[in-house]
Amino acid sequence: MVDRRAPADPGALARALGDGWELEPAPDASPAAPIEPQPLTAANVWAALETVPDPEVPVISVVELGIVRDVEIDGDALTVVITPTYSGCPAMREIERDVLAALHARGWADARLRTVFAPAWTTEWMSDAARAKLRAYGIAPPRAGGASAGLVTLRRRGAAPEPVPCPFCGSHATRLQSAFGSTACKALHTCDDCRQPFEEFKPI
Repeated sequence: MVDRRAPADPGALARALGDGWELEPAPDASPAAPIEPQPLTAANVWAALETVPDPEVPVISVVELGIVRDVEIDGDALTVVITPTYSGCPAMREIERDVLAALHARGWADARLRTVFAPAWTTEWMSDAARAKLRAYGIAPPRAGGASAGLVTLRRRGAAPEPVPCPFCGSHATRLQSAFGSTACKALHTCDDCRQPFEEFKPI
């Protein structure tokens, strides 16, 4: 509980809200189910990372999401390089804990994470497999080419956005209901043909 009478401490407030802005490193996750130790190879590490789901959209892995940028091996030391989807994403601390738990469970005790912010993550990094899984899950995937590679193009106020295809029936007769869905990275739409509400993973 945050004491509203006391001066606000940014770190305490962030921890109370759980918005991913904790100043201290994320605490160790509960140990994952033990797995037979595996040789430390790049192929084995990537395979282990493929088993870590995105906590907000568990149908895709953190690798398919595109936030795992590189795997670095130096002797027994392992570093996984990740890029957040956006600054302050509330799922990042949980992703960090889940990634480390998966690596430690395979016997790679010296595994650590390094976070890089440039280049910034974009939905263009999502794999085609991830987009197909999102659609099958009932979430409209981000449109290819929908993210800006540089400056964001401004539109006139009131300009109608391009309809997002319904993931259930494929119709383009859809309407934006809210720019924000269950999370900040999604928008809420409805389909006029099948009458289903659905979320869109917004292109970034």
